[in-house]
Amino acid sequence: MIKQVLVVEGKSDIQRIAQAVEADCIATEGFTLRKAVLETIRVAYEKRGIIILTDPDTAGERIRRFLTKKFPNAQHAFVPRDEAFANDDIGIEQASPESIRKALEVLHIESLESSHEFTSQDMVRYELSGFPNSVANRARVGAALGIGYGNGKQFLYRLNHYGITREAFTKAVEFIQEA
Repeated sequence: MIKQVLVVEGKSDIQRIAQAVEADCIATEGFTLRKAVLETIRVAYEKRGIIILTDPDTAGERIRRFLTKKFPNAQHAFVPRDEAFANDDIGIEQASPESIRKALEVLHIESLESSHEFTSQDMVRYELSGFPNSVANRARVGAALGIGYGNGKQFLYRLNHYGITREAFTKAVEFIQEA
Protein backbone atom coordinates (compact mmCIF):
# COMPACT_ATOMS: atom_id res chain seq x y z
CA MET A 1 0.00 0.00 0.00
CA ILE A 2 1.39 3.38 -1.01
CA LYS A 3 1.33 5.78 1.93
CA GLN A 4 0.59 8.91 -0.10
CA VAL A 5 -2.65 9.51 -1.97
CA LEU A 6 -2.39 9.54 -5.76
CA VAL A 7 -4.03 12.47 -7.53
CA VAL A 8 -5.11 11.52 -11.05
CA GLU A 9 -7.50 12.96 -13.61
CA GLY A 10 -10.35 10.46 -13.82
CA LYS A 11 -12.06 7.27 -12.76
CA SER A 12 -10.47 5.28 -15.60
CA ASP A 13 -7.06 6.28 -14.25
CA ILE A 14 -8.04 4.97 -10.81
CA GLN A 15 -9.12 1.66 -12.31
CA ARG A 16 -5.81 1.30 -14.17
CA ILE A 17 -3.78 2.20 -11.07
CA ALA A 18 -5.66 -0.47 -9.10
CA GLN A 19 -4.24 -3.01 -11.57
CA ALA A 20 -0.71 -1.79 -10.81
CA VAL A 21 -0.50 -0.91 -7.11
CA GLU A 22 -2.52 -0.70 -3.95
CA ALA A 23 -3.15 2.99 -3.35
CA ASP A 24 -5.84 5.47 -2.45
CA CYS A 25 -6.64 7.86 -5.28
CA ILE A 26 -8.47 11.10 -5.84
CA ALA A 27 -9.75 12.02 -9.31
CA THR A 28 -9.63 15.69 -10.25
CA GLU A 29 -12.39 15.05 -12.82
CA GLY A 30 -10.49 17.14 -15.35
CA PHE A 31 -9.47 20.76 -14.93
CA THR A 32 -12.75 21.86 -13.35
CA LEU A 33 -11.31 21.06 -9.90
CA ARG A 34 -14.42 21.70 -7.88
CA LYS A 35 -14.04 23.09 -4.34
CA ALA A 36 -15.00 19.76 -2.78
CA VAL A 37 -12.30 17.94 -4.79
CA LEU A 38 -9.67 20.54 -3.86
CA GLU A 39 -10.66 20.21 -0.20
CA THR A 40 -10.30 16.42 -0.39
CA ILE A 41 -6.87 16.84 -1.98
CA ARG A 42 -5.88 19.40 0.68
CA VAL A 43 -6.80 17.01 3.51
CA ALA A 44 -4.85 14.18 1.87
CA TYR A 45 -1.87 16.50 1.29
CA GLU A 46 -1.79 17.53 4.95
CA LYS A 47 -2.43 14.09 6.46
CA ARG A 48 -0.61 11.65 4.15
CA GLY A 49 1.02 13.56 1.34
CA ILE A 50 0.05 13.39 -2.31
CA ILE A 51 1.63 12.16 -5.52
CA ILE A 52 0.48 13.96 -8.65
CA LEU A 53 0.21 11.52 -11.56
CA THR A 54 -1.56 13.31 -14.39
CA ASP A 55 -1.75 12.41 -18.06
CA PRO A 56 1.34 13.28 -20.14
CA ASP A 57 -0.58 15.74 -22.30
CA THR A 58 -1.37 19.46 -22.29
CA ALA A 59 -4.41 19.15 -20.02
CA GLY A 60 -2.50 16.94 -17.58
CA GLU A 61 0.34 19.46 -17.43
CA ARG A 62 -2.11 22.31 -16.75
CA ILE A 63 -3.64 20.35 -13.88
CA ARG A 64 -0.16 19.47 -12.55
CA ARG A 65 0.96 23.14 -12.59
CA PHE A 66 -2.24 24.26 -10.88
CA LEU A 67 -1.98 21.61 -8.15
CA THR A 68 1.73 22.31 -7.63
CA LYS A 69 0.97 25.96 -6.88
CA LYS A 70 -1.65 24.95 -4.30
CA PHE A 71 0.37 22.05 -2.86
CA PRO A 72 4.07 22.94 -3.25
CA ASN A 73 5.44 19.89 -1.41
CA ALA A 74 3.47 17.41 -3.49
CA GLN A 75 5.47 14.61 -5.02
CA HIS A 76 5.38 14.07 -8.77
CA ALA A 77 5.44 10.91 -10.85
CA PHE A 78 5.53 10.83 -14.63
CA VAL A 79 4.55 8.08 -17.05
CA PRO A 80 6.42 8.62 -20.33
CA ARG A 81 4.19 9.69 -23.24
CA ASP A 82 5.03 6.67 -25.37
CA GLU A 83 4.06 4.35 -22.50
CA ALA A 84 0.71 6.11 -22.01
CA PHE A 85 -0.55 5.96 -25.58
CA ALA A 86 -2.98 3.36 -26.92
CA ASN A 87 -6.22 3.27 -28.88
CA ASP A 88 -5.54 6.76 -30.32
CA ASP A 89 -5.64 8.18 -26.78
CA ILE A 90 -3.05 9.32 -24.29
CA GLY A 91 -3.44 9.02 -20.55
CA ILE A 92 -2.71 7.11 -17.39
CA GLU A 93 -5.63 4.81 -18.21
CA GLN A 94 -3.71 3.73 -21.33
CA ALA A 95 -0.48 2.94 -19.45
CA SER A 96 0.50 -0.59 -18.50
CA PRO A 97 0.60 -1.54 -14.84
CA GLU A 98 4.39 -1.93 -15.20
CA SER A 99 4.72 1.64 -16.54
CA ILE A 100 2.71 2.96 -13.61
CA ARG A 101 4.84 1.03 -11.10
CA LYS A 102 8.03 2.35 -12.74
CA ALA A 103 6.72 5.93 -12.59
CA LEU A 104 5.91 5.58 -8.89
CA GLU A 105 9.43 4.36 -8.13
CA VAL A 106 10.93 7.73 -9.14
CA LEU A 107 9.26 10.58 -7.27
CA HIS A 108 10.26 14.23 -7.38
CA ILE A 109 9.30 17.30 -5.38
CA GLU A 110 9.35 20.53 -7.33
CA SER A 111 11.60 23.13 -5.76
CA LEU A 112 10.58 26.76 -6.03
CA GLU A 113 14.28 27.62 -6.20
CA SER A 114 16.12 26.75 -9.38
CA SER A 115 19.38 24.87 -9.06
CA HIS A 116 20.67 26.73 -12.15
CA GLU A 117 22.66 23.54 -12.80
CA PHE A 118 21.44 23.21 -16.38
CA THR A 119 21.32 25.85 -19.09
CA SER A 120 20.01 26.19 -22.61
CA GLN A 121 23.58 25.41 -23.74
CA ASP A 122 23.20 21.95 -22.17
CA MET A 123 19.96 21.50 -24.07
CA VAL A 124 21.69 22.26 -27.36
CA ARG A 125 24.91 20.40 -26.55
CA TYR A 126 23.04 17.17 -25.86
CA GLU A 127 20.59 17.68 -28.76
CA LEU A 128 17.61 18.18 -26.46
CA SER A 129 16.70 21.43 -28.19
CA GLY A 130 17.15 22.79 -31.70
CA PHE A 131 17.68 19.50 -33.53
CA PRO A 132 15.32 17.30 -35.56
CA ASN A 133 15.70 14.50 -32.99
CA SER A 134 15.28 16.76 -29.92
CA VAL A 135 11.67 15.76 -29.22
CA ALA A 136 12.59 12.07 -29.15
CA ASN A 137 15.74 12.75 -27.12
CA ARG A 138 13.81 14.73 -24.47
CA ALA A 139 11.24 11.95 -24.26
CA ARG A 140 13.95 9.31 -23.70
CA VAL A 141 16.00 11.38 -21.23
CA GLY A 142 12.82 12.44 -19.40
CA ALA A 143 11.77 8.80 -19.08
CA ALA A 144 15.21 7.81 -17.80
CA LEU A 145 15.20 10.60 -15.21
CA GLY A 146 11.56 10.12 -14.24
CA ILE A 147 10.59 13.70 -15.12
CA GLY A 148 8.43 12.98 -18.13
CA TYR A 149 8.27 14.73 -21.46
CA GLY A 150 8.25 18.48 -21.92
CA ASN A 151 9.00 21.00 -24.60
CA GLY A 152 12.48 22.53 -24.39
CA LYS A 153 11.52 25.23 -21.89
CA GLN A 154 9.51 22.84 -19.66
CA PHE A 155 12.24 20.24 -19.78
CA LEU A 156 14.95 22.70 -18.72
CA TYR A 157 12.67 23.88 -15.90
CA ARG A 158 12.21 20.29 -14.68
CA LEU A 159 15.93 19.61 -14.80
CA ASN A 160 16.55 22.63 -12.56
CA HIS A 161 13.54 22.27 -10.23
CA TYR A 162 13.20 18.51 -9.65
CA GLY A 163 16.56 17.84 -8.03
CA ILE A 164 18.25 16.28 -11.06
CA THR A 165 21.99 15.99 -10.55
CA ARG A 166 24.60 16.49 -13.25
CA GLU A 167 25.66 12.87 -12.72
CA ALA A 168 22.15 11.50 -13.26
CA PHE A 169 21.68 13.74 -16.30
CA THR A 170 24.98 12.66 -17.86
CA LYS A 171 24.13 9.00 -17.28
CA ALA A 172 20.69 9.44 -18.91
CA VAL A 173 22.15 11.29 -21.90
CA GLU A 174 24.84 8.66 -22.38
CA PHE A 175 22.20 5.95 -22.22
CA ILE A 176 20.20 7.48 -25.08
CA GLN A 177 23.33 8.11 -27.15
CA GLU A 178 24.18 4.41 -26.88
CA ALA A 179 20.68 3.35 -27.98
